[in-house]
Amino acid sequence: MENASILICDDSIEEIRVIVSALKQQDYRLIIAGNGKDACDRASLLKPNLILMDVRMPQMDGFTLAEKSVKINPDIPFIFLTARKLREDKLIGLKLGADDYIVK
Repeated sequence: MENASILICDDSIEEIRVIVSALKQQDYRLIIAGNGKDACDRASLLKPNLILMDVRMPQMDGFTLAEKSVKINPDIPFIFLTARKLREDKLIGLKLGADDYIVK
């Protein structure tokens, strides 16, 4: 069986490095995207098992990416990993179907 794949979407290379460092020991197949548009394209093509995404990104923010991801494949779970800690943002993320909203 193929290893589970995780799409990591963040516009900060430093944040991506931290996440990759935490996950690489678990033998996941990691897919990286630096903005929401690229993540949307990769999610559509590669059908990851999980999407980890930031909220603020260029070309397409995480909320828009979440809406599109749910339409592409509602079975792919996604989690927001973001610095946006406003309660309203968390509620928006969860209302969009996020499995979790984690403030980094």
